[in-house]
Amino acid sequence: MTDSILTVATRESAIGRLTASVRPGEALDILVIGGGVTGAGIALDAASRGMSVAVVEAQDWSAGTSSRSSKLVHGGLRYLQMLDFKLVLEALKERDLLLTAVAPHLVHPLPFLYPLRHRVWERAFVGAGILLYDLLASIRRGKRALPFHRHLSRRGLTAAFPDFAQDAAVGAVEYWDANVDDSRFVLTVLRTAASYGVHAASRTQVVELTKNTAGAVDGAVLMDLETGTRFTAKARTVISSTGVWTEQSQALAHDNGGLRVLASKGIHIVVPRDRIKGTPGLILQTSKSVLFVIPWSRYWVIGTTDTPWHEELMNPVATAADIDYVIAEANKVLVHPIGHADIVGTWAGLRPLLQPGTKDGTQSAKVSREHTVASPVPGLVAIAGGKFTTYRIMARDAVDFALGKAGAAKRPSVTISIPLVGADGLAAARAELASIVDGFGWDGATTDHLLHRYGANIREIADIATAEPGMAKPLEHAPAYLRAEIVYAITHEGALHLDDLMMRRTRMVYEYLNEAMAALPEVSAIAQATLGWSDKQAAHEVAVYRQRAAADADAARQPDDVDAARAREKAGDIVPMIDLASRE
Repeated sequence: MTDSILTVATRESAIGRLTASVRPGEALDILVIGGGVTGAGIALDAASRGMSVAVVEAQDWSAGTSSRSSKLVHGGLRYLQMLDFKLVLEALKERDLLLTAVAPHLVHPLPFLYPLRHRVWERAFVGAGILLYDLLASIRRGKRALPFHRHLSRRGLTAAFPDFAQDAAVGAVEYWDANVDDSRFVLTVLRTAASYGVHAASRTQVVELTKNTAGAVDGAVLMDLETGTRFTAKARTVISSTGVWTEQSQALAHDNGGLRVLASKGIHIVVPRDRIKGTPGLILQTSKSVLFVIPWSRYWVIGTTDTPWHEELMNPVATAADIDYVIAEANKVLVHPIGHADIVGTWAGLRPLLQPGTKDGTQSAKVSREHTVASPVPGLVAIAGGKFTTYRIMARDAVDFALGKAGAAKRPSVTISIPLVGADGLAAARAELASIVDGFGWDGATTDHLLHRYGANIREIADIATAEPGMAKPLEHAPAYLRAEIVYAITHEGALHLDDLMMRRTRMVYEYLNEAMAALPEVSAIAQATLGWSDKQAAHEVAVYRQRAAADADAARQPDDVDAARAREKAGDIVPMIDLASRE
């Protein structure tokens, strides 16, 4: 195993390895396209089987769907209504594996209330479904990861959630799932993959898939978006895990086959925790979607929607109609209604919805209810669909498919027994915490925050603070985060730009008003010193962030997706992707 850090230097090294892959005998076993949770999982799965692997991402790691989810790790309670017991069982096993062994520092138990409107039949019906949910979770070996559900009367519901309106339910069922910082999780999977030798290059876009004389995909032409350098890489198999970009990625092979995917938009709003009195989360059935009210650190996350998105894929945005809908649905059950003035931040993400069947020319496909793996052309494997919780299963299936039945039998997946970076030594790190706290004056909220983000790697944060004591202090205008965390995001987690720091390494973008604009000077100054930016580069980074924030705010005032997308397009991206569609 190698070091797990991601830096500017490791990115350059990865590009060097990709460039070297064109030499005789140097081709990679696997080239993964897409740096979301599934792509990171595929890279880890393949490398831990002993293969040579590189993973590239055109944006920052997790910049697409994998940083814009509902932040839940769950079994999929709604699938029980469809009698899909196998799917729910699989997801519950993965949920509990993450909670107990793979990522206990990142994935945390969370109780939810399912409100009941009818005293007898609904309590029996919902109770039976949640009982089955719990029983399926009990099938795995070992101690249960989460408590059993319990029934609450109206009085019990009010005690657990004082701001739940008395006339909105006659009681509730409390059950358990879990939550996670999705982007942080992706980075941790990726860092674990790096420790197994994966070469990882962000801001590196595939612009073409190459083929050998037999017509099989044998690599890709890539563009280093940071420098504009174009180069070719070779691999025995290319695996595309690009979510809502699946069809565009397949088209790079100049073939009509492959998976069919549509984008569905979901938005969330963030309000301060003290604005709504309650402890557990809520799951609410609406006429259009399932709405979650989720406790998230110092805030509540409320969402989501489920509407088709036909605009530009890179920057989906919430509209005024989206936000009004979420507020209205939440207010149906709240004693003290929330309003626009309560909203600290919003985000919008796109779900890649698989469409039935595959395009013409697809040679083989493996289908599950949630995800599909296919080979539109020899040498190219594509995977789409699925959900965050089952990323490990998706990754396993994609690599198995690439290897073929016989190859997969010889080199089976081992990720079920691989803890992610920060999980090993977690108990010891907790024991050491007292001395760390004494040394830096961190309070309980700060240490909990650090443990939940870094696990055993809290020691590395402490090392930064020890080397430069000023780094132990909180950011002045975003005090939930330490100055050392900004440095760490660059020196260990591959952050290259201000956007990376504000939007994904931290979540300041929607945890502080006005997209944490007040924290920009301090964060930018730390980044400039750590990354060696010139004054001109630092000013450009801040200007681009400000422009994007203003465009997002303008989009949120628009009545529909078309106008919102047009408003967002007024701001550029810090490292624009190449528009491949315009070149066709």
